[in-house]
Amino acid sequence: MGIVKIADDLHEEARRASAVMCRSINAQAEYWMKIGMLAEANPTLAFNEIVRRQLAEAQVGAAALEAA
Repeated sequence: MGIVKIADDLHEEARRASAVMCRSINAQAEYWMKIGMLAEANPTLAFNEIVRRQLAEAQVGAAALEAA
């Protein structure tokens, strides 16, 4: 585990988003970093496709989630 310095306004955005998404601030920042890295590595994929692929890789029943 390391320490990453970020701007105060970005930290505040992560704090607010984490409350909505039921994640810790650290988990929210980690999620944003992971999605950002995947988006940079796959610039032709939309956000929804990136998430769908991550769910499939984790063997989460995405089809069941889509019906909800």
